[in-house]
Amino acid sequence: MTTPSGTSRRQMLAVAAAAATAPLMAAGPAEAHRPSGPRTWTLTVLGTSDTHGNVYNWDYYKDAEFDDAKHNDVGLAKVATLIKQIRAERHHKGTLVLDAGDTIQGTPLTTYYAKQEPITQTGERHPMARAMNVIDYDAVTLGNHEFNYGLPLLDLWIRQLGFPALAANAINAATGKPAFLPYVIKDVDLGFGAPRLRVGILGLTNPGVAIWDKGNVEGKLRFDDMIATAAKYVPIMRARGADIVVLSAHGGDSGTSSYGSELPIENPTALIAQQVPGIDAILFGHAHLEIAEKFVVNTETGEQVLTSEPSKWGERLTRMDFTLSREGGRWKVTDKHATMLNTNTVVEDPRVVAAVRAQHNKTVAYVNQVVATSVTELAAAESFYKDTPILDYINKVQTDTVSAALAGGQYGNLPVLSIAAPFSRDAVFPAGQVKIKDVAGLYIYDNTLEAVVLSGAEVKAYLEYSAKFYLTFAPGVPVDPQHIKDENVPDYNYDTMSGVDYDIDISKPVGQRITRLTHPGTDTPVGADEQFVVAVNNYRRSGGGNFPGIVKTQIYNQQQEIRQLLIDWAQAKGVIDPKDFFEPNWRLVREGVPVFA
Repeated sequence: MTTPSGTSRRQMLAVAAAAATAPLMAAGPAEAHRPSGPRTWTLTVLGTSDTHGNVYNWDYYKDAEFDDAKHNDVGLAKVATLIKQIRAERHHKGTLVLDAGDTIQGTPLTTYYAKQEPITQTGERHPMARAMNVIDYDAVTLGNHEFNYGLPLLDLWIRQLGFPALAANAINAATGKPAFLPYVIKDVDLGFGAPRLRVGILGLTNPGVAIWDKGNVEGKLRFDDMIATAAKYVPIMRARGADIVVLSAHGGDSGTSSYGSELPIENPTALIAQQVPGIDAILFGHAHLEIAEKFVVNTETGEQVLTSEPSKWGERLTRMDFTLSREGGRWKVTDKHATMLNTNTVVEDPRVVAAVRAQHNKTVAYVNQVVATSVTELAAAESFYKDTPILDYINKVQTDTVSAALAGGQYGNLPVLSIAAPFSRDAVFPAGQVKIKDVAGLYIYDNTLEAVVLSGAEVKAYLEYSAKFYLTFAPGVPVDPQHIKDENVPDYNYDTMSGVDYDIDISKPVGQRITRLTHPGTDTPVGADEQFVVAVNNYRRSGGGNFPGIVKTQIYNQQQEIRQLLIDWAQAKGVIDPKDFFEPNWRLVREGVPVFA
C-alpha cells in the first residue's frame, strides 16, 4: 500500500515558496545582539496542542492526503520537520518542545490501537508515543480526551513516553495527592558560555473530564480548579529554582464553560495569566483556535504574560522566543514574542513516518473493509438544517439497540426516542459499497450508548435548548443555510431527535421555538407528564454541552461504542436502504411555514 509520505505537488510548491522567501539565517538568534549592548541569550519554546491522533498528513475517512479549503496540512510528521529545522537553527541549544494535550484520541489510527488492538492487550507501543518519542518532546500535558479510553490505557501510554506527562490538578481521589506529575524543572543549555537556565513547566488538564469521562474517573480522580492549582504550584516552582515558568494548559482563554457551575471553569487561560503572578508564558489548547500571540497583563505584578494556542491536529506550531540577560547573578526576561508556523510549508519527517508506518498501514486496511451496500448516496451536508436519512441511520441503530435491551423489563413499554448530532458535514455513504471509513466518518467520536427516562416537559426543554443553535430570521427574510447558525454553537452541540414530530420556529426567540411537539404521524401533542426512554451518547448524558434534564441515572449503559454499533448494524443487514430508517419528523418553520422544501 502506498503511504502518504511521498511529496505532493502542493507540498513541493509550498516548500519552494518558503525557501524562496525565507531570509538567510545568521549563526543563531542567541548571537543576534552580541555585537553591541548587554550580553543576551535566547530561549525558544515550541508548542503543539490538540493533535488528536494525527501523525501522517492523511484523511482516513477519505483515504487520501489531507486537504481542506485553506490547504492546511496535519500531523506530527509535518510538525517534526519544523521542529528539526528550528533546532538546527538554534544549534540544538536553548530549545524546548511542549504539547498542551488531547493527543491519543481523534483519528481511526488511535481508535484502532485503543479498540481493535488495544495496547493494553498487545503491549504494543502506541502510535502517538512512537511519533512523539522520535520528535523528543520535553513534556506533554494531559488533555480531557486522554481519559476517553480509561485509566489503564492512559497509564500505559504515559509509561511508553520518553518524557513527562503532566496534570497538576488531576488528584487521586483516595489519597488526595496528585495522580500524575504536576510539573518539571528542566535545565536548559543556552550555549555560548551561558549559565544554566532552569525552566519550570507546569501542566494543567481540564476539569470537564469529571463530566465527560465520568464513567472512567468517578471515584478515582478529581479535577481541581486550574487557576487555584497554578497559584499553588508557581511559587513552589520558583522556590525550587525555576528561572522561567511556562504553563502548558488544556483549557481555552474565554473564561467560559460548556457545563454549569458545578465544576471549575473550562477555559480559564486568560484568567490564570491575569490572576497568578510569576508566569512568563502559557501554551494552551482545547478550543482548537489559532492564536499566534496574545499578551495578558497580570493584575498583581503588571507583567505581560505571553500566551499562544497552536490550532489543532498539527496544522500549526507555536514558536515562543524569550530574550534573556543576567542581572545580579539572576536571569531576567527582557523580551518575549510568539509566532505561528504553518506545517503546510514543509514535507513530512521520514523518521516519524517510518516509526508509525506499519500501524498506519494496518489502520488504512481496516477502515477500507466493506460492511454493506447502500442503495443510494446518503450525505450529511444538510443535516444541520434539514432532517436527513444519514442522521436517522444513527437514531435507528440507537433506538433498536436500546429497545431490544429494555424489552420485557420495567421500561419495556415506554416509547424510545433517540438523539443524534451532525458531527461531520463531510460524511457520505456512497451508493454501492460502504466501508468502515464511511461509517466512522459519520460518527467521529468514541462515544458509548446510554439511555435515560425523560418526561414530555423535559423532552421539550431539551429541544428548546438545542434550537438555540439557529439565528433568528423574521418571516419573509431570505435564509442562507450556510449562515443560519450561531457560530458560537458547534455542530456537535446541535441535537436532533427521533420518535416525536416537532417544528422549530426560527422566527421566535430562543426558548420559544418548539411550536409543535406531537406523537409520530399524529396531531396528538406530547403531554408534559408522559414518560419516554431517550437513547443518548455518554458525552451528552454526562453533561457535555450543558443540555437540560439529561444528566440522570442511566437505565441502559452496556458500554457499547456507538460507532461500532453502526458498523455492526450495517454488516448484519448487508444493505443500507433509507426506507428502513428514514422518518422525516422535524423541520424548520416560520409561523408554521417550512423554511426549506
